[in-house]
Amino acid sequence: MKKYLFGSSSLMAIFIFLSLASCKNKTATADSEDFNFVFMTDIHLEPERNATKGFEQAMDTINSLNPDFVITGGDLIMDALAASYGRADSLYKLYQEEIKNLKMPVHNTMGNHEIYGIYKKSGSNMENPEYGEKMFENRMGKSYYAFEHKGWKFIIVNSIEDTHKSGYIGWVDSTQMRWIKDELSATDKKMPIVISTHIPFITAYAQRYDGSTLRADSSLVVANSKEVLELFKGYNLKLVLQGHLHTIEDIFIDGIHFVTGGAVSAAWWQGPNKGFQEGFMLLHVQGENVSWKYIDYGWDAEKQAGQD
Repeated sequence: MKKYLFGSSSLMAIFIFLSLASCKNKTATADSEDFNFVFMTDIHLEPERNATKGFEQAMDTINSLNPDFVITGGDLIMDALAASYGRADSLYKLYQEEIKNLKMPVHNTMGNHEIYGIYKKSGSNMENPEYGEKMFENRMGKSYYAFEHKGWKFIIVNSIEDTHKSGYIGWVDSTQMRWIKDELSATDKKMPIVISTHIPFITAYAQRYDGSTLRADSSLVVANSKEVLELFKGYNLKLVLQGHLHTIEDIFIDGIHFVTGGAVSAAWWQGPNKGFQEGFMLLHVQGENVSWKYIDYGWDAEKQAGQD
């Protein structure tokens, strides 16, 4: 392992820290218990670039940590957007087989790379029953859903919207917005809540890497995240776990942490991305406090490439 990065201590200036990565509140629910879980995002699994071997190494590390469950943050596979049906089908099958190596429950989030055939170069047929998001839903289950664990509620959202112009944006559609309202109406307002989204709700990525006065493009941030977050007013939203950017952020606003979780694949299995190593988030829940550390599971892309 090269290093551990902790959400409760000072990190490099490249990280975005407006407070400690602990969500603190003295009104912990009576039935809450301490537990650990993993958030691993942007796996980009494919047969090439030793990605399968790297993913297996990441899963071996997760198994050794023995969390209660794993949430994946999307981009499970590499580029179904532009793939032929046969290629996309093989990638999904590869992921479904490989994920069996984990010894705990896995809750998947859909990323843009899971959407089959929406890029023109795919040559896909829109009449295919697995076109677009249907491939994920047919293979992996619902693209948005909720579950509870030891007094916490976890809400998995689908933050990808097909533009029908050979592209996508970050967006939570009206059907899902109504579902969130219904889900919250049946939720105790004191219950702590975690959201998992592939495309971030809040990010400083564009300002950090492109220019301090620039706005984030709608392919990098959920364009209607303000409206989504308004639905949670009066509820105990503690944490939003985000993917897509292959970097690490911890932004604290209005009592909510927005944590962007790096990437299992880093720079798509070609080494670190903007200095961020291949890794995943290990989160510890204690009462209503959440802390995280980023686990570099020891993958060395350059060394692996030399062994091809």
